[in-house]
Amino acid sequence: MTDVPAKSLIQIARESGEDAAPEPVDLGSRVRELRKARGWTLEQAANQAGLARSTLSKIENGQMSPTYEALKKLAIGLEISVPQLFTPPVNGQVNGRMAVTKEGEGARTITTTYEHELLSASLTKKQMLPYRARVRARTLDEFDGWVRHDGEEFLYVLTGTIRLFTEFYEPVEMRRGDSAYYDAAWVTT
Repeated sequence: MTDVPAKSLIQIARESGEDAAPEPVDLGSRVRELRKARGWTLEQAANQAGLARSTLSKIENGQMSPTYEALKKLAIGLEISVPQLFTPPVNGQVNGRMAVTKEGEGARTITTTYEHELLSASLTKKQMLPYRARVRARTLDEFDGWVRHDGEEFLYVLTGTIRLFTEFYEPVEMRRGDSAYYDAAWVTT
């Protein structure tokens, strides 16, 4: 394993994300693209969505702003969710990414309370920061204080027993196979 400074796990998470805001999606163009991808005429798509042909035409040409009810009908007709109407299209290519971290080959950070092993470090722009942690602390007094950061965390107990302490809940004893998903903005140890 490679030893890495303790602060690098958070740095890695932040530098792998994109800072720039995504371009807004043109709803009309997006609807037209989705319709054409299915090989549907304007009439077929309107019938499928339960909308008037003229309404769909106006949406596609940016001549009207649809109500939420019209958006729901459109999404159901196109067999997608409403948020997908506003999601930029994928460039038609498969972006299958994969990283394998063999046992003991992750970047390792050791502190007095934890041993962290960063997993899948070779992938950039991840939506999560996977790591395996071994709790070294045996009492709450061994921690310097509460830990708080942006994002969410998922905890899965592989072996042994731990006690999860959080700001808003009573401590929870967790054993092998137990898991917790929580907002990391509230403090934990």
